[in-house]
Amino acid sequence: MKTENPEANHKTVAVIVAHPDDETLWAGGTMLYHSNWEWVVVSLCRASDPDRAPKFFKVLSSYHAKGVIGDLNDGPEQHPLQIADVEAAILELLPAKHYDLVITHHPFGEYTRHLRHEEVSQAVMNLWQQGKIDADELWVFAYEDGMRAYYPEAIPEATIYHVLDKEIWQRKYALMTETYGFKTDSWEAATTPTAESFWCFTHPEEAQQWLNSLSREP
Repeated sequence: MKTENPEANHKTVAVIVAHPDDETLWAGGTMLYHSNWEWVVVSLCRASDPDRAPKFFKVLSSYHAKGVIGDLNDGPEQHPLQIADVEAAILELLPAKHYDLVITHHPFGEYTRHLRHEEVSQAVMNLWQQGKIDADELWVFAYEDGMRAYYPEAIPEATIYHVLDKEIWQRKYALMTETYGFKTDSWEAATTPTAESFWCFTHPEEAQQWLNSLSREP
């Protein structure tokens, strides 16, 4: 376990998520904390959402981040997508360049359970392993909800575990409730983590070994 230093060297970072708001829920404090980093956020879903899509870009302006949004199917029925289609969407949206760091979902998601989070994670890990995403390092979100027993919580044993400063968390919470517009009694507002954590990898083979070691609870 280690904590993050906001004075760490400048990085070019891509955050690849399923939905607008995922970047803020799971990594917003890190993005605010590292305001000197160059951030690009890719959301794979909701480009045609007249509410969420414009709010996404307004939120990104608070991070001084660039972003792009796709329109993968995100209906409530959650039919599985072909991973090849998710990979193709990522490659179409993500600016083709070298990244110091890519951040994305955990292979099992951050809570029980959302297929789009899991599919995006698998696609990003595949593309990194194949060399189609050029990045020195990969971080995946590290949260769990005890199989719906409680709101998602950051995992203290993860590679990085960072309790957010009060001012940073308040800014993150304001982005969720004021900019995205989630009500204060919503699941999203109640979930907004006060700590953020990530599993970190510097080699695709290392990430694959870790992935192979995971087992989902029944």
